[in-house]
Amino acid sequence: MSAGRQAPDILSAEFAADPYPAYRVLREEEPLFWHEAMRSYVVSRYEDVERVFKDRRAEFTTDNYSWQLEPVHGRTILQLDGREHAVRRALVAPAFRGADLQEKFLPVIERNSRELVDAFRGKGSADIVGDYATRFPVNVIADMLGLDRADRSRFHGWYTTVIAFLGNLTGDPEVTAAGERTRVEFAEYMIPVIRERRADPGDDLLSVLCAAEVDGVRMSDEDIKAFCSLLLAAGGETTDKAIASILANLLAHPDQLAAVREDRALIAAAFAETLRYTPPVHMIMRQSATEVEFSGGVVPAGATVTCLIGAANRDTRRYRDPDRFDIFRDDLSTTSAFSAAADHLAFALGRHFCVGALLAKAEVETGLNHLLDALPDLRLADGFDPVERGVFTRGPQSLPVRFTPTPA
Repeated sequence: MSAGRQAPDILSAEFAADPYPAYRVLREEEPLFWHEAMRSYVVSRYEDVERVFKDRRAEFTTDNYSWQLEPVHGRTILQLDGREHAVRRALVAPAFRGADLQEKFLPVIERNSRELVDAFRGKGSADIVGDYATRFPVNVIADMLGLDRADRSRFHGWYTTVIAFLGNLTGDPEVTAAGERTRVEFAEYMIPVIRERRADPGDDLLSVLCAAEVDGVRMSDEDIKAFCSLLLAAGGETTDKAIASILANLLAHPDQLAAVREDRALIAAAFAETLRYTPPVHMIMRQSATEVEFSGGVVPAGATVTCLIGAANRDTRRYRDPDRFDIFRDDLSTTSAFSAAADHLAFALGRHFCVGALLAKAEVETGLNHLLDALPDLRLADGFDPVERGVFTRGPQSLPVRFTPTPA
């Protein structure tokens, strides 16, 4: 194991511009290293990241979220373990799978996607990031919760500020302060709404959360507020980046785009491969509960461990030709790609596997279908080469496209 100064600096401008060469060096030469600025051990090989996420030996906790997430969200389900975590997850999970997702929320997803696409389909050009991807998932979540559509700009502002806080790996004090202010503002907005919904419930997700009960346990107002805050940020950011990335990847591979356009059943495979090749979240942290031995050395108990998902998902020990985008690859299962048994690591694994994975899948499949249906001859704007941005989360900063205009 080396000191951070001997390994590629994951906070450098060079890394932010293109982390994939650095990921390769880390996997091969420094699979475990100490990063002084982040005060964290960093792992990058698939087997090591998978081990942390699955945590079969109870070697890791999510205690790191007390400083990483709690300042902006409050105490969330991600910080819980054991029975407390299992009960809280059982309270919220049903809304994100099965009949509730298909019958109650798929129409919400469809409506929000069509509204956004209809606004630019007649123009012949659009920026898929600014005009669609950054708005779509936040609008969906706000509608699922039954929040006032007139407040959408506020939701988008809060979401943007929270994501900046979570990605503030250098500790910029202004970004930190803005995130902490957002926690106060969001609580002042949500707590009265939660109390109103308890008194007069509807059929929205917020009402469901207010009424949910498992083994005599119900969620407090603060529990619900924290979950809504987490949902808005995590659900918005990951789906935002995923939609932009899947389309950027397909536009860069016209033969695969043509295959998806012809057979929409391939969207799931394109999404799974995008989650592997260009995941929305590139790093997730855990805390070691005991001394743990990794490929490159030993991590002491009580240490922060940063798992480089973006590196692990391109490990040659796990995938053939991992730096190639290929929706037809046979070493990535589409069947399990949106479950805790996924081959890729983009949604984490184990008991803290992303509860909103199927919601994200529904949004991406709906969105891509609408975009392909409404935008004939879809192509990148002349001379434009998509550029990814971000270190903690990552995706195209903009995606200007051209197409044949069609009436709404």
